[in-house]
Amino acid sequence: MRVVVAGGGIFGVTAALALRRRGRAVTLLDPGPIPHPLAESTDVSKVVRMDYGADEEYLALGERALDGWRRWNAQWPAPLFHETGVAFLSRSAMTPGGFEHDSFHALLRRGHRPERLDAAAICGRFSAYRRGVFVDGYYNPEGGWAEAAAVVRALVSEAQAVGVDVRGDVAAARLVERGSRVVGVATDCGEVVEADAVVVAAGAWTARLVPALAASLRGVGQPVFHLRPDDPEPYRAVRFPVFGADIARTGYYGFPLHPDGVVKIANHGVGVAVEPGAAERAVTAGQEADLRAFLVETFPGLASAPIVHRRLCVYCDTLDEHFWIAPDPARPELVVATGGSGHAFKFAPVLGDIIADAVDGAVTPRFRWRPEVDVVPGEEAARHHGPGEAHREPTGSGTP
Repeated sequence: MRVVVAGGGIFGVTAALALRRRGRAVTLLDPGPIPHPLAESTDVSKVVRMDYGADEEYLALGERALDGWRRWNAQWPAPLFHETGVAFLSRSAMTPGGFEHDSFHALLRRGHRPERLDAAAICGRFSAYRRGVFVDGYYNPEGGWAEAAAVVRALVSEAQAVGVDVRGDVAAARLVERGSRVVGVATDCGEVVEADAVVVAAGAWTARLVPALAASLRGVGQPVFHLRPDDPEPYRAVRFPVFGADIARTGYYGFPLHPDGVVKIANHGVGVAVEPGAAERAVTAGQEADLRAFLVETFPGLASAPIVHRRLCVYCDTLDEHFWIAPDPARPELVVATGGSGHAFKFAPVLGDIIADAVDGAVTPRFRWRPEVDVVPGEEAARHHGPGEAHREPTGSGTP
């Protein structure tokens, strides 16, 4: 069985690997370079966590993924997943319905051992935090961060080693159909790559290949900042693990000191609408001002630290913020694998098999083909949606 995978991000490369291991002849197309500089997967770090509020379906998937990250580390020449633990802290007492409270108790129910932290413990353990800002929360030793772009490179190398035809300088321009069937992909250089099945894993570009999904997907830019502290010591992982700073209410999360001496802080929130092909992906002055206000209130030692890198990380959002991994009901040989909505990378070790299952006709119900989903509140528990805000309206522009 011949399969073409359009897109070399974390969805595409894990799908290519899983399909190849199931005996398929796989061609992976990407405009390149891989990792693509505009892809959601491309960054120095991504959070790896099981913590999903009361959502035990994602928690269970996170458990499987965490085992996979540990297996990958054992196989790679050097670890690319760093299990520093994750701290989710709250500015008020944890209460039922809150992300921190529900995550903590869901972890306990499944046999994990997160450590509850009160205001004194937070101050004593995390010296970079302003005293008294966070009064409750927990530290989960199971979790941390992955070197995102390096992971994609490692997986591409592995795919090539097992026989995937990786074409990292060829873009998928359109689907090729005969009658009612999708029979391949036409590339930007005019070649037609024929296949028995096509997987579109093109992130925010997906609706350009599958226009019927324009109302169900959108590109949303989230600000990412790299700051260089004068004194790096308070930001080392032992006292500054991966964190969510009352994340469902502020959107802010971040990472310990990177080996290159920077602290990355980003927002998992409302974001701004972004056309996927836009040349300009600039962080706005308002987003930077919001970051500075957050730093003054939370991490005074970073309040005046220079920002050495800024970018908009462009999510491919679904309306409900669950992944879209399913065959087109009218053309089952076409499988769409997208809709990361800012929280897919952590599941990399299990994503490929979920996508390969969809190619084989077995779909995870939550990730089904669902154009009937209209304007609904986003359901990813850690994400900040703004006060009383439902998920943004689709643009209807023909692009996400």
